[in-house]
Amino acid sequence: MAERLATRPDILDRRRETVEHPFGSIKQWINQGAFLTRGLASVNADFSLTSIAYNLRRAITILGIPAMLQAMQT
Repeated sequence: MAERLATRPDILDRRRETVEHPFGSIKQWINQGAFLTRGLASVNADFSLTSIAYNLRRAITILGIPAMLQAMQT
């Protein structure tokens, strides 16, 4: 990992911009640092629902409600 970072120092910044922002936002929304459920299946379900909510919220923010409704009609 250290070798790859030495040859491409911008890769970590790119990861922070694209991957870590949604996870930070999601953790802030649920106001906790860890999942309250136990077991892989429960955590997967919990995270899937949270991801759907995050994606819908982002789509509404970017497109707006009228464009979302229009997209649902097609």
